[in-house]
Amino acid sequence: MRMYLSSFDLGSAPENIIALMAGRTRAAVVVNALDHREAARAQWLQSQTRKLGALGLQVRELDLREYFGEPQRLRDALAHIDLLWVNGGNAFILRRAMRQSGCDALLTELLARDQIVYAGFSAAVVIASSSLEALTGASDPAEVPPGYAPEVVWEGLGLLPFAVVVHVDSDHPESATMKDEIRYYQERGMAYRTLRDGQALVWRDGLVEVVGVPT
Repeated sequence: MRMYLSSFDLGSAPENIIALMAGRTRAAVVVNALDHREAARAQWLQSQTRKLGALGLQVRELDLREYFGEPQRLRDALAHIDLLWVNGGNAFILRRAMRQSGCDALLTELLARDQIVYAGFSAAVVIASSSLEALTGASDPAEVPPGYAPEVVWEGLGLLPFAVVVHVDSDHPESATMKDEIRYYQERGMAYRTLRDGQALVWRDGLVEVVGVPT
């Protein structure tokens, strides 16, 4: 299983993304975490496409809304993707998008077979653990864009054996709320790790490393 989980944007060590891809170049950008903010969605799609392209990758968008209720079509699409890059935004919207498209189950399967790299930042990182219960300070679970099921998905993807708190001690508008997340995990004796903006967690074959320097 290969993952590159950044606190914000590509982080300060994006060369690790290329290393994980082992010569492959097909990337897809998912910006569904911003389906409630149309202007921001368009801006982030453009910037992430440009930055990943500058690394030498062939980049296109993968809009999970187009696959709601059609996981087999999504399976076919993912078969032609080497890197799934997931943008930040509202973690609960992103988790809904993954559930309704079947991306959560497919991603778990493809990672276990080492057929894809999962990467991204912020919301993409925090949903990789087992629970979203601690995230209500940074993301509003009641925000439901058109076409989305209203039910909140509290279960994470279960890709990591610990939670990750992003934007810690960083110049980010959500940085102050991260103390509440840390307190949540500490009070319950739950395993967690922290990332500052600029840093990323690299997971490869069960080995984990924090790369990059805080910005």
